[in-house]
Amino acid sequence: MILDEFSPSRTRRTLSAGGRTLRALRLDGPLTGVLALIICIGVLVVYSASGQNVKMVEHQIGNVVVAIAALALLARFSTPQYLRLLAPLAYAFGVLLLIVVDVTGHIDKGAQRWLNLGFMRFQPSEIMKLAVPMLCAWYMHERPLPPAFKDLVVMALFIALPTALVAAQPDLGTALLIATSGLIVMLLAGLQTSIILMSIPVLILAAIGGWHFVHEYQRQRILTFMNPQIDRLGAGYHIIQSQIAIGSGGVFGKGYMRGSQAQLDFLPESSTDFIFSVIGEEFGLLGQLLVLSLYAFVIGRALYLAMQAQDTFARLTGGAIALSFFVYVFVNSGMVSGILPVVGVPLPLISYGGSSMVTIMAGFGILMSLHSHRKLVGS
Repeated sequence: MILDEFSPSRTRRTLSAGGRTLRALRLDGPLTGVLALIICIGVLVVYSASGQNVKMVEHQIGNVVVAIAALALLARFSTPQYLRLLAPLAYAFGVLLLIVVDVTGHIDKGAQRWLNLGFMRFQPSEIMKLAVPMLCAWYMHERPLPPAFKDLVVMALFIALPTALVAAQPDLGTALLIATSGLIVMLLAGLQTSIILMSIPVLILAAIGGWHFVHEYQRQRILTFMNPQIDRLGAGYHIIQSQIAIGSGGVFGKGYMRGSQAQLDFLPESSTDFIFSVIGEEFGLLGQLLVLSLYAFVIGRALYLAMQAQDTFARLTGGAIALSFFVYVFVNSGMVSGILPVVGVPLPLISYGGSSMVTIMAGFGILMSLHSHRKLVGS
């Protein structure tokens, strides 16, 4: 009887039952499994980075439960038709909330980004990370590809409004992510090379003009990125401590909960924006490569699911979700290693916090729903 409990036939039946459950929930097995593994790694690292703060870990687990619920509900009960109808409504609702935040939002660390609902704080800008690419995909659904110049102008306006509202909070990192998610839809729609080349000088001029409107601390971050040593105890402190943490970890790391930079509070924001530095210090280069490999699998699998979609809305939305996730990973890992300026972007599914995790998992729920409802070619 004991041997029967671990027999190959029983194991196969268990795996088969698990596969049927995932199909019933319309979840993609490989993608769901790797997402779950990344989240588990995140909870463990948050426990170490927070100085073994049990309350913080409990709160993070609560965030995970909400995020998984968002993934399952959107994957199971949404359809491409429903999502197309939802796109303009979600966009309008998100813009309205951003305006409300500008008037009555909760101020924390000098930024007005949250709505205080009493039992929780909510960051409405997270909605726009999904609403903007979905609206652009909705707009292009019935239009020929590649997009005409008029269509590009319309999508640019869709992108510019929430980007400007979020940048004014101020939250430059999230504003850039929102703008990028919309630009990805433009690129996936078949943006002509000539237009890309023409837009380069326009973007350069916009960056020069925008320099005069960003806050002083944001200018210091950019200047410090070029040379962190010019302000070692000020704007350059984050980057310097992050590089020390990553470098001291070496190839194999110092061991779980043995990183001095995080445990002795030398590393700022160790549970949120700079948690990738904690992974580097405690698990070394190999640990960071493992995490990046898991991210690469998620991005590759998400792109594979998006390519199987049979209509324009599903392909553009799915592709934008996959590539936006790549941007999140690239920006955070580049930020903590010093190859990009510090812009306050969390490491997806690992950094402490709920708003970003729920948004990302909701996006993957949408992607799985689009894939499960795809039409079979030739049917």
